[in-house]
Amino acid sequence: MDWRHDAACRDEDPELFFPIGNFGPALIQIEEAKAVCQRCPVSSACLKWALESGQDGGVWGGTSEEERRRIKRRGFALRPMVRS
Repeated sequence: MDWRHDAACRDEDPELFFPIGNFGPALIQIEEAKAVCQRCPVSSACLKWALESGQDGGVWGGTSEEERRRIKRRGFALRPMVRS
């Protein structure tokens, strides 16, 4: 079964999760979207999917675009260096 069937955002307006910008009214919209994610039983699966599939825009798994960029940077920084 696909995790999206249990997502709290399923019955929400998708526009809520894709604010335009990262300041002013968009910050309020981001917080409203995150509030939906906080009550979602599959937010971890959502975030994992967003990171693995390269979702750069929108709110996924309770994270903003900037928060996912930070997660990705930390992830790359934590990878062990492969030497040949």
